[in-house]
Amino acid sequence: MDLLTQVRLTRELVDIDSTTGREGAAGAVLARMLRDLGYRVIEQPVSEGRFNVYASMGQPTVVFSTHFDCVPPFFPSREESGRIYGRGACDAKGIAIAQVAAAEQLRASGVTDIGLLFVVGEERGSDGAKVANTLAPGSSRFLINGEPTDLRLARATRGVYRSRLHASGRAAHSSQPELGESAVEKLVDAIVALRAVEWPSDPDLGTTYYTVGVIKGGVAPNVIPASAEAEVLFRTVSGHAGILQRLEAAVTPLVSVEEVHIVPPVRLATVPGFDTAVFNFTTDVPFLDRWGAPLLIGPGSINVAHTADEYIDIGELQRAVELYAQLAKGLVNGHS
Repeated sequence: MDLLTQVRLTRELVDIDSTTGREGAAGAVLARMLRDLGYRVIEQPVSEGRFNVYASMGQPTVVFSTHFDCVPPFFPSREESGRIYGRGACDAKGIAIAQVAAAEQLRASGVTDIGLLFVVGEERGSDGAKVANTLAPGSSRFLINGEPTDLRLARATRGVYRSRLHASGRAAHSSQPELGESAVEKLVDAIVALRAVEWPSDPDLGTTYYTVGVIKGGVAPNVIPASAEAEVLFRTVSGHAGILQRLEAAVTPLVSVEEVHIVPPVRLATVPGFDTAVFNFTTDVPFLDRWGAPLLIGPGSINVAHTADEYIDIGELQRAVELYAQLAKGLVNGHS
């Protein structure tokens, strides 16, 4: 697959709105493209109109994988100054096409122990990866997952612990505040209390940090609010139990804590000859453990993913194909 074809296919994929929950059309394009290339393709149902795409030639020992859902808002592709711009350009549709091109390069050299797994839902809970994990082939020994890492192999990634804080109060007319109890004020006090907590640290990953991303509460400015809630997302460096313990100690009895989503931090395999780094984001890797030893690498920068200027450098896209092929060939030869 030449570079012009890679650019064309990347832009075609970027031009499809596959915001999480709307991945069906993009999945159909990927499945058709892989069938046209001669792969055996399985569409793994995830939910209504949504499915993963798994392609293989035989019994793969190495599987390339990434996701093809995107965060909102959708915006189509454009090519400018040697870059492909658009939602999903680097996170992770350009990566998907680079992996297909690498698989084609390997096949042309006689290496056919390769599979391709493209999943839905990575940006909102990894439901696609969880389904894929139940369908992993027994032959798979290595999973090369693709995320924007500037073509560096990840040594480790942080986890995620997302919780919801619930505050309860008593409604009253705002002219009679002594008759009410403000849930919003309780919630604010709880959020402020988080600032004084010493969160867990790790020598490689650093210190846990958090973001208060969503706040809701109240019904009108002249009513003492009876309920309020906030969502807090922690980027973790250790198991979530220590986070929960510290969180509850800081905010009880002001609010109650509801656990929403947990992704553990991950230590990943590396190989000699590749630059390595530690990354603060999380991936589908923790939910794909049945696919073999995980490696994580991809073109593009996490600094532009999810932004209004998301892009992937075309030269880096080309280098990614070579690096993916080199990495997979080394893993296949080392296993055989």
